Amino acid sequence: MAKPATTKRLSLDAYADGVRAADRTVLARAITLIESKKAAHQAEAQALLKELLPDTGRAHRIGITGVPGVGKSTFIEAFGQMLTAAGHKVAVLAVDPSSQRSGGSILGDKTRMAALATDANAFIRPSPASGTLGGVSRMTRETMLICEAAGFDVILVETVGVGQSETVVADMVDFFLVLMLPGAGDELQGIKKGVLEIADMIAVNKADGDNGERRAKAAAREYATALHIMTPLSENWTPPVVTCSGLENIGLDKIWDQIKLHRDKLTIAGEFNDKRIAQQIRWMHAMLNDRLRALLTEDKSIAIKIKGLETQIKNGKTTPTLAVDEIMGLVAKP
Repeated sequence: MAKPATTKRLSLDAYADGVRAADRTVLARAITLIESKKAAHQAEAQALLKELLPDTGRAHRIGITGVPGVGKSTFIEAFGQMLTAAGHKVAVLAVDPSSQRSGGSILGDKTRMAALATDANAFIRPSPASGTLGGVSRMTRETMLICEAAGFDVILVETVGVGQSETVVADMVDFFLVLMLPGAGDELQGIKKGVLEIADMIAVNKADGDNGERRAKAAAREYATALHIMTPLSENWTPPVVTCSGLENIGLDKIWDQIKLHRDKLTIAGEFNDKRIAQQIRWMHAMLNDRLRALLTEDKSIAIKIKGLETQIKNGKTTPTLAVDEIMGLVAKP
C-alpha cells in the first residue's frame, strides 16, 4: 500500500522567499506555522518573523467592528473590492474570541465574503479555531506582519466576537472604524461608551433608500453629539461621523479618504510612528503577563500551592499579599 504524500518541510529561506513573492501556498503554510502550538514550530515562526520584519510596517492597518445586524460582512466585502479595483492588495483577518467555545471560526468557510474570497488581490484568513483572546491576538498580529511582507498594503482586522475584542483590535491597528445602524435611539443607548472612546470614525451603514438615508443622517447627528462630549484619543484627529451603504457602495470612497487623511495628519505630527511603537511595547507586556500566568497554571506543584493559599485566604489564615509573596518565592526559585 502506497504511503500518503507528505508535505516537504520548507527551510527558513524558502519560507521568507515564498512570502515575499506572495506565493499563496507558502503564505498559507507560514500562517499555519504561526498558529501552531508546538514549541519547535513557534521557534521557527519567530525566526521567520524576525527575517521578514524589514518588509513589514508599510500597510494601512484598519480595525472594523459593528453592532449586531449592521451589515459588517457586506461592508467589508464592498470596501475590499473597491480597494482592489483601485490597485490595492487587501488582507482580511479576524479576531474571534468566541471561537474557543464553538471550536470553529465564524469566518471559516469564507462564505460571508464569497466574491472577495475569489479576488486575486485579496486574502481572507479566519481567526484561529481555539485559544484565549491573548493567543488569538498574538496570532492575528503576527499574521498581519506576514501579510504585509507578502505585499498586502491594506490589512482589515475584523472583530467577529464580542467584549474585549474591540479593545484588542484597536490596539493592533492604525485606524479603528465602528459601524452603526440608522435610527440611533436605542442603539445609541446600547452602545458601550468604551467603543466610542476608541473609535477613529463612526460610519452609519445601510444609508440606502429614501427612508434609510434619512434615518442614517439623523443617527449620524446623534453619534456626532455623543462623540463631541468625549476627549479625542489624539489632539491631531477628531473622529468624523459619516453615512454609507455597503450594499449600494455609497460613501465607501469617502471613508477611505478619511483613513488616508488620518494617517497623513498623524504622520506629519510624528504621532503615527509613536503609536505603533507604543502598541508593540504594550503587546510585549501583555504577552509577558500571559506567559507568567501560564507558568503558574501549567506547573502542577505551583497550581496545588495556589489552591492551598486560596483556602487559607478564605479561612482567614493569611493575607492576599503574603500569599502572592509565597507564590513568587516559588517562581523565583533557581
